[in-house]
Amino acid sequence: MHIPSGAAHLMGLSAGEAAALPAVQVLDRLGVTEAGLSGAEAARRRAICGPNAVRVHHARALRVLGRQLRNAVLVLLVVTAVVSFFVGDSTNAVIIGVILAASVGLGFVNEYRAERAAQALHSQVRHTAVAVRDGRLVEVDVTVLVPGDVVRLTLGGIVPADLRLLTTTGLECDESVLTGESLPVDKMVAPVPSGTVLAELRCCALMGTVVRAGGGTGVVVATGGRAAFGRIALGLGQRQPETAFQAGLRHFSVLLLQVAITLTSLILVTNLVLQRPLIESLLFSLAIAVGITPQLLPAVVSTSLAAGSRRLARCKVLVKRLVCIEDLGDMDVLVTDKTGTLTEGRIAFVAALGPDGATDDRVLLLGLLATESDLPAEAASATEADLPAGGSVAVGGNSLDAALWQAPGAPVHLAGGYTRLGLLPFDHERRMTTAVLRGPDGTRVLITKGAPEAVLSRCPDLPAGAADTLRAQFAAGSRVVAVATRPVAGLTVPTPADERDLILAGFLVFLDRPKEAAAASLRRLAALGITVKVATGDNPLVAEKVCADLGLTSGGTMTGTDIAALDDDALAAVAETTTIFARVSPEQKARLIRLLRRRGRDVGFLGDGVNDALALHAADVGISVDTATDVAKDAADVVLLEKDLGVLADGVAEGRRIFANTIKYVLMGTSSNFGNMFSAASASAVLSFLPMLPGQILLNNLLYDTSQLSIPTDHVDPEQLHAPSHWDIGFIRRFMFFFGPISSLFDFLTFAIMLGVFHAGPELFRSGWFVESLATQTLIIFAIRTRRIPFLRSRPSVPLLAAVLGVVAVGIALPSSPLSHALGFTTLPPVFFLTLTGMLIAYLILVESAKKVFFAGPVDRPPTVRRRDHVHHMQRRASRFSHQGPLPGRTGR
Repeated sequence: MHIPSGAAHLMGLSAGEAAALPAVQVLDRLGVTEAGLSGAEAARRRAICGPNAVRVHHARALRVLGRQLRNAVLVLLVVTAVVSFFVGDSTNAVIIGVILAASVGLGFVNEYRAERAAQALHSQVRHTAVAVRDGRLVEVDVTVLVPGDVVRLTLGGIVPADLRLLTTTGLECDESVLTGESLPVDKMVAPVPSGTVLAELRCCALMGTVVRAGGGTGVVVATGGRAAFGRIALGLGQRQPETAFQAGLRHFSVLLLQVAITLTSLILVTNLVLQRPLIESLLFSLAIAVGITPQLLPAVVSTSLAAGSRRLARCKVLVKRLVCIEDLGDMDVLVTDKTGTLTEGRIAFVAALGPDGATDDRVLLLGLLATESDLPAEAASATEADLPAGGSVAVGGNSLDAALWQAPGAPVHLAGGYTRLGLLPFDHERRMTTAVLRGPDGTRVLITKGAPEAVLSRCPDLPAGAADTLRAQFAAGSRVVAVATRPVAGLTVPTPADERDLILAGFLVFLDRPKEAAAASLRRLAALGITVKVATGDNPLVAEKVCADLGLTSGGTMTGTDIAALDDDALAAVAETTTIFARVSPEQKARLIRLLRRRGRDVGFLGDGVNDALALHAADVGISVDTATDVAKDAADVVLLEKDLGVLADGVAEGRRIFANTIKYVLMGTSSNFGNMFSAASASAVLSFLPMLPGQILLNNLLYDTSQLSIPTDHVDPEQLHAPSHWDIGFIRRFMFFFGPISSLFDFLTFAIMLGVFHAGPELFRSGWFVESLATQTLIIFAIRTRRIPFLRSRPSVPLLAAVLGVVAVGIALPSSPLSHALGFTTLPPVFFLTLTGMLIAYLILVESAKKVFFAGPVDRPPTVRRRDHVHHMQRRASRFSHQGPLPGRTGR
């Protein structure tokens, strides 16, 4: 093969340049033939062009550290620490510096570990394309494609690079990710005029677009950032779309910021009015701001998600982004397909029947001739012959076709006598496949097979008994494909208009048995508070039979025709109670999900076909499987390594467990921190000295946060998994203002004891309150972590117990340690600890009583609706074209 000299020729062409040239000239410019590249030449070109990628999924330590440092409060504290150092308060400056370093370090370590976990998950989801290498079809990773690779396109696949088309067979591509136009575009081979706009390059298949119908082959002309999609994706940057959980965190941060600004401003003004030193007042005010903020919340969340992702991976659940685990736990409605989820997904051919229900082997032969995979005579010379069993299905067939070819006694030898002249592939609007063949005697016949409703509607005269035969097979739970023919003369390539005046030959009957484990999985999902609904393209009788066999109580059945007859309001009301949606189109699935979400439901959708992509994008959490079509996997948030509802139930429970532990930290941190900082603000207004030094406040906060890093290991009460939990800022605010004053009450009691009983000066007062505040706000986790009676009915995890008791021990020891003087502490009298023990017992008892009052009323669930816009789709699609190495600098052509 001749390769043009110079690396510039190997960088490819733009799609616009290639579209204006005949296919032969494009191949010549790229130095390749339709036989593709050799492996060695492809490797050489990749070394010159770089990977076919627009993203990296490599954990970067410096980027993580930068996120830790992008904190306005921390920056202010650094500035004030530097200022205090230069004005002579070096001890406090050093203390603040050490504490800030420890806080940033803890956050960095945990977030970096989480990034590494996300990197490992991303690497487990492989995105491949079918290319011709060394003269045969092979699956290669999309990132290793180079200009000159010849690629095969099939239904449901995502175009892996900008391609100049070489052959097409009814090829249509959905280019909405690039153009925003929802209608698929017909593709052809003939060149277009120079200067044609991107949306009209009909002889090119563009990177990131979806094959909606037909198939074809093309030569790669542009990869990575040189492709049209790549240029747009690079402009979007690396930031991923915000999830509902992240939005909740953001709203929570706004709440904390409002409280912190209010308290900080109040304290600063009060201290200045009392004519205290400016630097001391500023440091104290900023320390209060930090003290009320759960600084290690990102670390706690990251630790929880990273640990959860590892547990889910062991359960064969992969999440594309760690935060998607939380969204999985939010789900309270699951809309799922039937095949492979409720059924085994192993479709077996049962019988070929004539219209009257009698066995008819001729129908099986006709079915074989109308498959989308190569006929035996063609396969003998085709490169698919080198692939493993089932390879031809992977590049154009489907599971029903595969079952036909593998059927015992299939007349394959007879099929070899026919020559296929033209093929109109299956699509989800026609729901049929049509082929024109020349028989051994030279006559031509058109064969159509597909959904019975679609095929029978094109048969003017139906044989007697056909409807009864069809109804009996559906009632038995069988999948049925109708086969019809008509003689044609002179026709080579069929069109939809040719699918008319057909003569029904009979029916092909398949069976996909219900999964034995599906019934138990459905019961598990019901126990988790999840309503399961089935959306299928199959016949309603078949879907009802499967659901009945699995014990899924049906609230009714709707067909696509029923759905089309209702407006949005009526359909939303009916969809709440309906269980089975049969013969639905991709658009109808997506519409159902949008309407359920509009009614405040958190909807998950499980699907694996090209017709499921719209619904996957519309759902709160899209779920697919590792064997799904490209477009389905790309649209999903979660990928199951087994298409099993039991695996999904494990994922939902894990998502809820993580959210429950995250909320423990949030509720405890906001309430106890608010109480302590409110106490500090109040005390600073009436005492002649600061109740606690800024460095002591930060040290207290750091020790407290450190004890909470073990919360992700904590046990979760079973009732917390029975229903989804959601971010509710109103609930968090009520919790903070309800339990915070209880903490302040015991702080004020400590103030009274220290001043009235121990006649404490500044150092003794600060030492006593430091120990009491740390003990109360740390030990309270045992009460707040559960609505049950702690220890008796709900035991904490051993790591949490050890961390909390260890931090309390450190806090008690500090005033008597060698660091006491440097930290501004002094030794506490022994009787103080007896008093402290009594206060702690009283505090825990009061909190337990308050829990009963607070949780007695109903907790309103806020509606949560997440919108997914065009940028979201672009970001999702871009994640497929990513690798771990750096991206070379590149410019668009």
